[in-house]
Amino acid sequence: MKEFIVQISAGTGPAECCWVVSKTLKEFMKEARDQSIEIDEIGRLKGDQNGTLKSVSLFIKGMRVDQFLEEWTGSIQWIGKSPFRKFHKRKNWFIGIQTFDSKSEPNFDSKTIKFETFRSSGPGGQFVNKVETAVRAIHIPTKLSVTASETASQSMNKKIAIGKLKTKLDEYKMQNLVLLNSNKWIANKQVKRGNPTRVYEGDKFRLKQK
Repeated sequence: MKEFIVQISAGTGPAECCWVVSKTLKEFMKEARDQSIEIDEIGRLKGDQNGTLKSVSLFIKGMRVDQFLEEWTGSIQWIGKSPFRKFHKRKNWFIGIQTFDSKSEPNFDSKTIKFETFRSSGPGGQFVNKVETAVRAIHIPTKLSVTASETASQSMNKKIAIGKLKTKLDEYKMQNLVLLNSNKWIANKQVKRGNPTRVYEGDKFRLKQK
């Protein structure tokens, strides 16, 4: 299953472009879910106008996600009158969609986990303290670690530690994705115009057929 980070951005565009970002986000998420592609929002930067977005970051994965992204990546054009400036003459507005491979994320693999045992100091009386029932699980690639000493069974504590480590690693991944996207946002503020991947029209934001 392939995984990508997607950024939908108005770049340095005005409020109208931020409006287009919010509309595009809805269309993007709808089509992704219609194709059974998993999608999660990992960050957003709100626009100055209510309901608008300067940028939104998504984490998506699926079997055909790369083909799906080919139909979206690039510039998106909206043809319509400004919803904020009644007499503004401009009718063509552009935003950008960029994708980044998330292959830098550490994967959870039992072979990359190191286990250490130690005596528990928690509840359970003398029996618990006489043997090394507590477990520390260390994810070698990231150095993340957790401990489990909830039971008097080393094997059960090991299972609990694995569950804790999975949760901690997921949190670590998400933090890295947000940081990566933030760096990409800084480096890619300019939206390219011309040859749009998709063109939408009017207040109802209808896709224009090619």
